[in-house]
Amino acid sequence: MAKRSFSITRRLTITLTGIVTLFWLMAAGFGMMVMQDEFTEIFDSALKETGERLMPLVVDDLLQQEASGGPRRLEAPTIAHGEDYLIYQVRDSGGSVILHSHDATQAPFDAPLQQGFHDTGDYRIYTAASVDGSIFVQIADAFDHRREAMIEGGFALLLPLLILLPASIFAIRFTVRRLLSPIDDLRLAIGTKDGGNMAPVERETLPPELQPIAHSVNLLLTRLRAALDAEREFAANSAHELRTPIAGALAQTQRLVEELPPGALQGRARQVETSLGKLARLSEKLLQLSRAEAGIGGGEPVDLSPILSLVIEDARRVPLAHGRLHVVPETFPPLERPVNSDAFAIVVRNLVENALLHSPPGSLVEIELQPQGVIRIVNQAAVLGSELLAGIRSRFIRGPTSAPGSGLGLAIVSSLVEQMGGELQLLSPAEGRQDGFEARIVLSGQTQR
Repeated sequence: MAKRSFSITRRLTITLTGIVTLFWLMAAGFGMMVMQDEFTEIFDSALKETGERLMPLVVDDLLQQEASGGPRRLEAPTIAHGEDYLIYQVRDSGGSVILHSHDATQAPFDAPLQQGFHDTGDYRIYTAASVDGSIFVQIADAFDHRREAMIEGGFALLLPLLILLPASIFAIRFTVRRLLSPIDDLRLAIGTKDGGNMAPVERETLPPELQPIAHSVNLLLTRLRAALDAEREFAANSAHELRTPIAGALAQTQRLVEELPPGALQGRARQVETSLGKLARLSEKLLQLSRAEAGIGGGEPVDLSPILSLVIEDARRVPLAHGRLHVVPETFPPLERPVNSDAFAIVVRNLVENALLHSPPGSLVEIELQPQGVIRIVNQAAVLGSELLAGIRSRFIRGPTSAPGSGLGLAIVSSLVEQMGGELQLLSPAEGRQDGFEARIVLSGQTQR
């Protein structure tokens, strides 16, 4: 199973978002710790202040009760409708509850009668004592109230994270993609380099961190261009230099065949003639291939119709094509495209030769120029499999045929059509037929240079 890959932008977005979230959570946790200490000080201060303020009122109320001889109930300033945050009890030196708030229980608090703070399971209690030590006021604050305040404070710290996290993801992604755009530009520039485009990569507009990469790529392109030029020059020179001696040897062999009497010697001479013919065709294809790899497809706008007619007329002179070429329409309309005339002639000549060689003798080969610059060349042939149909564009790949050939024709055509900015479509069976082979050239109005 192939390992799934992630883009740098996605990795940086996820990483930076995770780091920001982690730091925010750490800051929120630290803030909650500080807030808990501050809340404890505030609540304890409120407890102590309430107890100290309540003590004189309690003592005064008790003294008035003793003077009047009748009981009076102290109205606590903290009484409110509903639950009180602070509850209190007034106890005597024996621990009995003399007075309490309406929310407090009649049972004494589980806290000693000593000045200061004391914690129980549910409350934090502050005890204030009178001067003579006979009266004690105990103010209790429930831990639930403090936890509720902490939870609300914590939500106040974490709630912005829920809102800002999606926004930060988009902001980080936008920033990362913008900062990484020079890398993407460099990737696209390198991706356009092939045998027909060896121009150096632009360095001046790149950040300093990427300039060494562009420099290395340019050095590699220079070495590769030199190697390809040497290879193309060798192939072109070899093919060109071989044409003359091969043609001379072929002519001498053909003359020798005519002069020899029928027999074994004449048969051997004919084999030599056949081999020399194959070598001549191979040298011609190698010369065309070297020109195709040199990137000759592009050019100035030119009318291709006369060139198409000229190549077809030239093909009709070959004995193999006698009476077999069916052209539609008979007179081609203008077809102006920015392509090289020689490159276009090489493309059409190879496709017509392939159609004649790889179809039954005497069968028709249809050549049609459709509107919008579509050229169809159709011949009779057995149906090719999809795998073979996709592979015959490669060099030295041939279909199931015994016809002479080198397996370079469609590779040359494919390369040149791509340089012309067009598309080579291979169909088997041909359109509208049960069998046959169709090569379709779709030429657009633009040319790749």
